[in-house]
Amino acid sequence: ADAIVKGMLEHSKRGSGQKQVTDINALAEEITQLSYDSFLAKNQKVRCDFQFDLDPKLPKLELIPQDIGKALLNLLNNAFYTVNEKAKEGIEGYIPEVLVSSRKTQEGITLTIKDNGNGIPNSIKDKIFQPFFTTKPTGQGTGLGLSLSYDIVKAHGGELTVSSKPGETVFEIALPI
Repeated sequence: ADAIVKGMLEHSKRGSGQKQVTDINALAEEITQLSYDSFLAKNQKVRCDFQFDLDPKLPKLELIPQDIGKALLNLLNNAFYTVNEKAKEGIEGYIPEVLVSSRKTQEGITLTIKDNGNGIPNSIKDKIFQPFFTTKPTGQGTGLGLSLSYDIVKAHGGELTVSSKPGETVFEIALPI
């Protein structure tokens, strides 16, 4: 109940900070390391190979770094969670992998978080951004992380999308320049 209430309070916050000119690559690296450290603290037996493919020529964006960081953290926590769940299955030769990449597009900047976990079934893909929807066991998630991330990206004039197939999930955050 405590986690749900805290999640609802986070979900209801709007504009928690001031917009600042931000290096999106530096933010992505910092949040990825934070998420991975948290993952390792809870899962000392599983290591994950995480990599970056960040475009060094990206312009800085005017955004609320704490909010975009929160959205990234939710997506990365889910990525590390799903690769850990797949690792627990004991599949021969499976190496958990998370890739964080950035690129400039005609419309702005796209951040991509890709994992090689179990993937998201098509039957639930249209529900994952709804508040309180979760596939995690009771006590493991509140179902607010993706919904909150979606709202944060929308508030920044961007778009959060997902594509998935068995063994791969890709979340893309498209932000305008």
